[in-house]
Amino acid sequence: MGRKLSNIELHRVSVEAFRLLPPSGVAVVLDNIRSAHNVGSVLRTADAFKADKVLLCGITPVPPSPEIHKSALGAEFSVDWEHCDHTLEAVARLREEGWTVLSVEQTVGSVSLETFSPEPGKKYALVFGSEVGGVDQAVVDASDASLEIPQFGTKHSLNISVSAGVVLWHFTLKRITQ
Repeated sequence: MGRKLSNIELHRVSVEAFRLLPPSGVAVVLDNIRSAHNVGSVLRTADAFKADKVLLCGITPVPPSPEIHKSALGAEFSVDWEHCDHTLEAVARLREEGWTVLSVEQTVGSVSLETFSPEPGKKYALVFGSEVGGVDQAVVDASDASLEIPQFGTKHSLNISVSAGVVLWHFTLKRITQ
């Protein structure tokens, strides 16, 4: 057994140092997420795995918000985020900027996450959908591909914040082992 590390031993970077870290080549797009707590959790996960930015689209709540701050624990200050009125417009802009857009959704022809290897040097924008309806079909259609998290239980559904953690960890693992 090991002793828990103290906060000082974790060697956390400051917000200023975080912003100077090299880009990861990963962005997160939230398509009409209703829960501010889920948004905060995704921002915190985006901070942990050094996503380059988070686009909060449609009705997705935006900071400042006590509910977002409660689960983000300040990540709303470290991670670059912006609000976009429409997810389709955000996706179109990202594609123009050279991002490969991947909807995280169960679709005909989706790629199972464990078989997907991001190409080094390529930028990926990961779209996560609403808590009930998932990624809007029009956004799926506008994406370059769909990624699916393999699941084996009866629900075949994960909370948006859990999905973001799984997929961002996968991209991080591939980045640090390539």
